[in-house]
Amino acid sequence: MIASLALLRRATSFAVLLASFAPWAPSAAAASDRPVVIELFTSQGCSSCPPANAYLNEMVRQRRDVLPLAFHVTYWDRLGWKDPFSLPAATDRQARYGSRFGDGSYTPEIVVDGLTSHVGSNRAEVGPAIDRAKGARITAAAIKLARNGDKLTVEVGGGEGRGRVLLVGFDHQHETSIRRGENGGRTLEELNVVRSVRALGDWSGTALRLNEPVPEGEDVAVLLEAPDGRIVGAARL
Repeated sequence: MIASLALLRRATSFAVLLASFAPWAPSAAAASDRPVVIELFTSQGCSSCPPANAYLNEMVRQRRDVLPLAFHVTYWDRLGWKDPFSLPAATDRQARYGSRFGDGSYTPEIVVDGLTSHVGSNRAEVGPAIDRAKGARITAAAIKLARNGDKLTVEVGGGEGRGRVLLVGFDHQHETSIRRGENGGRTLEELNVVRSVRALGDWSGTALRLNEPVPEGEDVAVLLEAPDGRIVGAARL
């Protein structure tokens, strides 16, 4: 069910968003070197979510210019089916976006590069939003990842501006037989399912090197998030 608050979202002009880019200067790494980050906020207990999940799955399989991530929220867990991949950190992250965009928290929601919020199943709206984000894409710093056993090295290059370094662990693929709730009786295939997310530290324009344990999940992504929530850097292992 898409919450009624979603229907009351403020229509924010993309031109206004572009105006806020002024303090940021692209790093030596070309903006095209990083993917546009697609965050889907979803739940296995939500009957409106499977079409959005399918859309995200298509992006995972067919596109190299985006980094699709499925964040499973917790607020559906009390409504008949507890999503085994629900994370309080996903719920908190969506709540921050909801406060920023003024549309609250609802499922399915897609946030494109931290810039704009959309009903996750609305392909006619999400597709052009991705294209606009590609055209306006800002890369404040290049990010490199390397893994050695259970250790991960994260390198954030020098640049201009400030940001928070986020470490995301995710699984490639899950199939779940849903036994109760709005999707009871269905088997859902879900790709790039986020299993963990945490902040590693702050970046202030100076090159940064971090050594961290590999997070929960089969794969790893690192996001550089500006103070206003925009994504200004991203890489996956």
